[in-house]
Amino acid sequence: MSTTEPKAMDIAEIEDTSLLAFYRDMNLQERRTFWACASGWALDGMDFMIYPLVIGSIITLWKVDAGTAGLAGTVTLLSSAVGGWLGGYLSDRIGRVKTLQLTILWFSFFSLVCAVVQNFDQLLIARALLGLGFGGEWAAGAVLMGEAIRAQYRGRAVGSVQSGWAVGWGLAVLSQAVLFSLLPAESAWRWMFVIGALPALLVFYLRRYVTEPEISAAARAQHQAAGTGPALWEIFHGSILKTTLLASLVGTGMQGGYYAITFWVPRFLTTERKLSVVGSTGYLATLIIGSFVGYLVGAWLADRIGRRNLFLIFSLGAIAVVLLYTQLPLSNEVLWVLGFPLGFFASGYFSGMGAFLTELYPTRLRGSGQGFCYNFGRGVGALFPFLVGALSTTTSLANAIAIFAVAAYGVFFLAAYALPETRGRVLHADG
Repeated sequence: MSTTEPKAMDIAEIEDTSLLAFYRDMNLQERRTFWACASGWALDGMDFMIYPLVIGSIITLWKVDAGTAGLAGTVTLLSSAVGGWLGGYLSDRIGRVKTLQLTILWFSFFSLVCAVVQNFDQLLIARALLGLGFGGEWAAGAVLMGEAIRAQYRGRAVGSVQSGWAVGWGLAVLSQAVLFSLLPAESAWRWMFVIGALPALLVFYLRRYVTEPEISAAARAQHQAAGTGPALWEIFHGSILKTTLLASLVGTGMQGGYYAITFWVPRFLTTERKLSVVGSTGYLATLIIGSFVGYLVGAWLADRIGRRNLFLIFSLGAIAVVLLYTQLPLSNEVLWVLGFPLGFFASGYFSGMGAFLTELYPTRLRGSGQGFCYNFGRGVGALFPFLVGALSTTTSLANAIAIFAVAAYGVFFLAAYALPETRGRVLHADG
């Protein structure tokens, strides 16, 4: 078995550095893949963010404390770590598109299950099962998009797809504002989970219009003919091991910080800032707009200054803004304004991650490596919603958010600094 790093180190020259250059130069199949993946990310983001938005209703309805309520978010992310690794491995074995279809159907079904549970234990199980598909969908979609786009545009294209998460987050907040205005809280949260099943509709588009990347199909054909298919544990052997360890720490830091902030900010606004669920919508909207802009700027910077520099700058920016947002005695008006840079820095670095992981691994291990590293980070980062909730029982929620977010972004900075720059790396079927 091969345990070497990618043999192909060709670097594509990036001539047009404008944000939308990649889209203007796409052919029809690339555009179809782009919109399929962007829609998948949007619906993925909507589905995940539904639970943080209804957590207050869950706490009230079933009389659970904040730490226990946060456990459901943690379990979702932990199971998504397993699902992401397995989904990435499956995409190396049966293809990116087939795996994407299967995982979307899986987590859409269990979102519907969440809508009909009768107690918190049932919800916990349903969220855990949903997480398996949620993680696998990211792994398959990220590799699919990374391989479908040429090297000189990969950072901007994959990063722009990532911005779909902010769109999905916005759809979740909009759904919350509408449903909680029209329905009593006791039933509105259930309809939120029904909306979370919408990603299943995307499968019809995937089956009709999106094809497997040529590089992936060629690599699988080569290894099937030679009887040398990838092994599940191969990413932990030889010179690949160091890459896997460091990339896993990058994934841990970036996601731990993100989840510490975004999971608990809605609750922070309604408790420590005394805003109503509907009243907090404007604050979350500013955060989401900042997040969306951050994704797009991060996508542009990933090709302009490189993946690693993007990570270093945005991790420091996130530390600075989260301390301002949580630790200073600011008025609600100033806090509303700060929501934009908080969303900007806490999200924009994700734009470089898909391309970065795609370029770190050889084609035969790309799904496994990318799926494991990103979702290992998601799994460890999954502890942060629970830990923030648990710590908030002995200190303020603002302090708990700040402690775990700053620690996570510190790990992110150090691990990113230790990895090589991969901007413009050309991919090949045999490397």
